Amino acid sequence: MNSENQRIGVIGIGLMGHGIASNIQKSGRSLGFLDHPGNQPVDNLKAGGATAFSTGKELAGNCDVIIVCVTGSPQVEDVLHNDEGVLKGLRKGAVIIDCSTAIPSSTVAIAKAVIAQGGRFLDAPMTRTPKEAAEGRLNLIVGGDRSLFEEQLPLLESFSENITYAGPAGSGHKLKLLHNFVSLGFSAVLAEAAACADRNSVDAEVLVEVLAKGGGAGAILQRLQPYILERDGSGFNFSISNAHKDIGYYLAMVDSAEASRTVADGVYGTFDAAMEAGFDQTSIPELISILNKNGDT
Repeated sequence: MNSENQRIGVIGIGLMGHGIASNIQKSGRSLGFLDHPGNQPVDNLKAGGATAFSTGKELAGNCDVIIVCVTGSPQVEDVLHNDEGVLKGLRKGAVIIDCSTAIPSSTVAIAKAVIAQGGRFLDAPMTRTPKEAAEGRLNLIVGGDRSLFEEQLPLLESFSENITYAGPAGSGHKLKLLHNFVSLGFSAVLAEAAACADRNSVDAEVLVEVLAKGGGAGAILQRLQPYILERDGSGFNFSISNAHKDIGYYLAMVDSAEASRTVADGVYGTFDAAMEAGFDQTSIPELISILNKNGDT
């Protein structure tokens, strides 16, 4: 089948999934999605011809490719395995692409279940933010059969800028957790440093300048810089709850491999304390104020 003639279904029209769906639609592909109260507004998708389906089974029965973009492993497992789930309606040869952040051992089990049902599977977790999702500039890390990856590459390119093939099924999610440990770990370190700088009357502009010209330079500094300087966290719309979940998934992967977790425990503890204090839906930049303890959150 010509890639542009594929019928694409999306499950999870959230902050990231909406951008994915919009850019797939802009590419000229037929679009369907699972109707769900947690979706972002879908008026523009419907205006462009997208069809809403009430169950995963119904969506799968009408699509060649299903893209899943939900919170984590429990949600992925549910949308696939529930009584009206995707696997109940999956067409022979259809493809499931999981763009969620998930526990790799769950992903491997899901891939086997999809194949047993006559389907094919890729895990393709994302990096970057809802802004890049809306612009069609996501980064994807893809696990699965290499030939299937190459077959689906034109579809993936319709909503992504940088795409890396990682290896067999589950490899994408392993690398995503490694990536998020590094990025969220540095976010926690930088937030704590910025809070300490404020408590020590260090000028915020000077702090940013020194970090940017030295070992603190990089994407995370760029995302936190507006909050450090102006208390503007709009450029890093990622919740402490999601960070807590992702580092928890990373720790599960660490434990299964019997790898070191000393630093990860500290990072997890930082997000866990913020969660316990009621800041679960607070964005990552605001962690600076939470750690500052000056009451300026």
